[in-house]
Amino acid sequence: QVNLVESGGGLVQAGGSLRLSCAASGSIFSINDMGWYRQVPGKQRELVATVTNSGSAYYADSVKGRFTISRDNAKNRIYLQMNSLKPEDTAVYYCNARKIAATYWGQGTQVTVSS
Repeated sequence: QVNLVESGGGLVQAGGSLRLSCAASGSIFSINDMGWYRQVPGKQRELVATVTNSGSAYYADSVKGRFTISRDNAKNRIYLQMNSLKPEDTAVYYCNARKIAATYWGQGTQVTVSS
Protein backbone atom coordinates (compact mmCIF):
# COMPACT_ATOMS: atom_id res chain seq x y z
CA GLN A 1 0.00 0.00 0.00
CA VAL A 2 1.20 3.51 -0.86
CA ASN A 3 -0.02 6.49 1.13
CA LEU A 4 -0.08 9.87 -0.64
CA VAL A 5 -0.63 13.13 1.23
CA GLU A 6 -1.07 16.40 -0.63
CA SER A 7 -0.51 19.88 0.76
CA GLY A 8 -0.24 23.44 -0.48
CA GLY A 9 -3.69 24.15 -1.84
CA GLY A 10 -5.60 27.31 -1.03
CA LEU A 11 -7.21 30.47 -2.33
CA VAL A 12 -5.29 32.73 -4.70
CA GLN A 13 -6.13 35.56 -7.04
CA ALA A 14 -5.91 35.14 -10.80
CA GLY A 15 -2.33 35.59 -11.95
CA GLY A 16 -0.96 34.31 -8.67
CA SER A 17 1.04 31.22 -7.82
CA LEU A 18 0.76 28.17 -5.61
CA ARG A 19 3.02 25.19 -5.00
CA LEU A 20 1.51 21.79 -4.29
CA SER A 21 3.45 19.04 -2.59
CA CYS A 22 2.75 15.30 -2.37
CA ALA A 23 4.53 13.03 0.08
CA ALA A 24 4.58 9.29 -0.56
CA SER A 25 5.03 6.68 2.16
CA GLY A 26 4.51 2.96 2.67
CA SER A 27 5.45 0.49 -0.06
CA ILE A 28 7.05 3.09 -2.28
CA PHE A 29 9.41 0.69 -4.02
CA SER A 30 8.62 0.07 -7.69
CA ILE A 31 6.66 3.31 -8.09
CA ASN A 32 7.03 4.37 -11.71
CA ASP A 33 5.18 7.50 -12.81
CA MET A 34 3.77 10.02 -10.36
CA GLY A 35 1.57 12.91 -11.22
CA TRP A 36 -1.18 15.40 -10.54
CA TYR A 37 -4.80 15.23 -11.64
CA ARG A 38 -7.66 17.61 -10.97
CA GLN A 39 -11.41 17.39 -10.77
CA VAL A 40 -14.29 19.82 -10.59
CA PRO A 41 -17.82 18.80 -9.53
CA GLY A 42 -19.73 17.13 -12.32
CA LYS A 43 -16.69 16.53 -14.49
CA GLN A 44 -14.25 13.70 -14.95
CA ARG A 45 -10.89 13.79 -13.25
CA GLU A 46 -8.31 15.07 -15.73
CA LEU A 47 -4.57 14.73 -15.99
CA VAL A 48 -2.55 17.84 -15.22
CA ALA A 49 1.04 16.62 -15.31
CA THR A 50 3.10 13.48 -14.79
CA VAL A 51 6.77 12.77 -14.14
CA THR A 52 8.70 9.55 -14.60
CA ASN A 53 11.31 8.07 -12.26
CA SER A 54 14.01 9.68 -14.36
CA GLY A 55 12.35 13.09 -14.33
CA SER A 56 10.72 13.23 -17.74
CA ALA A 57 7.59 15.35 -17.55
CA TYR A 58 4.33 15.48 -19.48
CA TYR A 59 1.80 18.30 -19.28
CA ALA A 60 -1.77 18.81 -20.34
CA ASP A 61 -2.04 21.48 -23.03
CA SER A 62 -4.09 23.67 -20.69
CA VAL A 63 -1.20 24.07 -18.23
CA LYS A 64 1.87 24.01 -20.50
CA GLY A 65 4.12 26.98 -19.86
CA ARG A 66 2.40 27.79 -16.55
CA PHE A 67 2.83 24.68 -14.40
CA THR A 68 6.01 22.76 -13.59
CA ILE A 69 6.11 19.28 -12.08
CA SER A 70 9.19 18.04 -10.26
CA ARG A 71 10.17 14.96 -8.33
CA ASP A 72 12.55 14.36 -5.43
CA ASN A 73 13.11 10.61 -5.21
CA ALA A 74 15.30 10.96 -2.11
CA LYS A 75 12.41 12.59 -0.23
CA ASN A 76 9.68 10.55 -1.93
CA ARG A 77 7.92 13.72 -2.95
CA ILE A 78 6.58 15.40 -6.05
CA TYR A 79 5.71 19.04 -6.47
CA LEU A 80 3.56 21.12 -8.77
CA GLN A 81 4.54 24.75 -9.18
CA MET A 82 1.54 26.61 -10.56
CA ASN A 83 2.07 30.09 -11.96
CA SER A 84 -0.22 32.50 -13.79
CA LEU A 85 -3.21 30.79 -12.28
CA LYS A 86 -6.60 31.23 -13.92
CA PRO A 87 -10.12 30.83 -12.49
CA GLU A 88 -10.52 27.73 -14.67
CA ASP A 89 -7.69 26.10 -12.72
CA THR A 90 -10.04 25.92 -9.73
CA ALA A 91 -10.41 22.25 -8.77
CA VAL A 92 -9.49 19.59 -6.27
CA TYR A 93 -5.97 18.45 -7.13
CA TYR A 94 -5.05 14.82 -6.56
CA CYS A 95 -1.64 13.20 -6.34
CA ASN A 96 -1.25 9.92 -8.20
CA ALA A 97 1.36 7.15 -8.10
CA ARG A 98 1.56 4.16 -10.41
CA LYS A 99 3.17 0.76 -10.13
CA ILE A 100 2.93 -1.91 -12.81
CA ALA A 101 -0.12 -3.51 -11.21
CA ALA A 102 -1.57 -0.75 -9.01
CA THR A 103 -2.55 2.92 -8.91
CA TYR A 104 -2.76 5.03 -5.79
CA TRP A 105 -4.47 8.34 -5.06
CA GLY A 106 -4.20 10.96 -2.38
CA GLN A 107 -7.18 12.60 -0.68
CA GLY A 108 -6.88 15.78 -2.72
CA THR A 109 -6.26 19.43 -1.97
CA GLN A 110 -8.55 22.28 -3.00
CA VAL A 111 -7.20 25.03 -5.24
CA THR A 112 -9.45 28.04 -5.73
CA VAL A 113 -8.51 30.88 -8.09
CA SER A 114 -10.60 34.02 -7.78
CA SER A 115 -11.10 36.41 -10.67
